[in-house]
Amino acid sequence: MISVHISGLNSLSSPFLKEGLIMAILIFGLIVFLGVHSVQIAIPGIRARTIKKGGGVGAWMWPYTGLAIIGLFLIILGYSLARHEAPALYYPSTTMRHLALLVMLPVFPLLLATYIKGRIKQLLGHPMLIATILWAVAHLLANGSLADLLLFGSFLVWAVLDWQSLLKREGTTTSKNAVQWSRTDAAAIMGGLLVYGVFISGLHMWLFGVSPL
Repeated sequence: MISVHISGLNSLSSPFLKEGLIMAILIFGLIVFLGVHSVQIAIPGIRARTIKKGGGVGAWMWPYTGLAIIGLFLIILGYSLARHEAPALYYPSTTMRHLALLVMLPVFPLLLATYIKGRIKQLLGHPMLIATILWAVAHLLANGSLADLLLFGSFLVWAVLDWQSLLKREGTTTSKNAVQWSRTDAAAIMGGLLVYGVFISGLHMWLFGVSPL
């Protein structure tokens, strides 16, 4: 009777242990990845001091990049395993899923605008962080598991805090010399919408195994 009871406990506890390990991988990956990207928020000027003491940009970039890659790998691994095992916290309605597609619409144009000098970047200051916030909100609207909340919720909180920190340090996101709307802004918008179309028409399904439609 004792042996049967113990084996029964093992069979019941092993799924919980497996789920806990998977979640731990995801959480640790988030801590490493977002932690690395938050160092300059918590310790302003650390990049410049590290480069100065280390004798070059590599003293900062190599550890920074290495930790970021490790964190990203753990996030991808943890989430890919957790999304099939994590309990559902809520069940998004069809309306919420449609709203998520609408919220995602400006994400890729904003990402492209980050790397293009134009009016969009001047007005918004940090379009990549805004894109991250919209991306996270959209995915929280369309997904309701614990793994989704951990992944997208963490990125949402980080992006909001990072954006606020940058705004405080800069004082303003606008420049005295206003940049006019140009072809680069149009290229960011049109190119971003094109990427969005490719993603929802099949690329998202091919990369992640889930169709957003």
